[in-house]
Amino acid sequence: MLTSRRATVYQIATVDSSNRPHVRSQIHRGFLTPPGLPHLPLLLTSTDSRTPKTKQLAHTDFVELAWWIDGSADQFRVLGRARLVSSAGISPARTPPECAGLAALDAAGFDWEGARRGQFDDVSEHMRASWCRPPPGDVLPGGYEEMDSWPTTVKKPSDARTEEEKALAAEALGNYALVVIEPLEVDWVQMAIRPNRRTRFTRVDDGWEEVPVVP
Repeated sequence: MLTSRRATVYQIATVDSSNRPHVRSQIHRGFLTPPGLPHLPLLLTSTDSRTPKTKQLAHTDFVELAWWIDGSADQFRVLGRARLVSSAGISPARTPPECAGLAALDAAGFDWEGARRGQFDDVSEHMRASWCRPPPGDVLPGGYEEMDSWPTTVKKPSDARTEEEKALAAEALGNYALVVIEPLEVDWVQMAIRPNRRTRFTRVDDGWEEVPVVP
């Protein structure tokens, strides 16, 4: 997949138990390459495990993301299945049969908890502080002034020294989750080409079927 260092945000849509769609912007955290399957990269992003999206992923782990690459004028729409990796473990517990990439990582004994902690350590202290706040979407009884008492920075566990720093790091890590997406369909539109080109890639077993389509 073509990417740009500046194209680090995409939009991910989920569906809740009432079949209502929800979309939000997510920061791309990187790719995971399953052993022996370099053509099946998995996308990594992260979330607060207390957000509504985690319940939506429990309802259905199918997601679709839209990723616009400004520098090259490429749009990717990716349909896939998502795995949540939180302090509570892995969800869903059973890997869908079409997810060969996730299955390959599981078979190789991939350290999902190590990956979660590694990604947690890599984010900024200000970002870690966001996981020490009340659950996202909760009402602020005291208005915006209530936010003044929230921590603004949180150290990673290995850098925490005082008891307060250690407690904040543990709280933030406990609320932090990875979202791992295995693509099943990719719709690629090349807007910089005239006329525009559009190609649809569909997973067939552990490979891809490529079909040109009308933009």
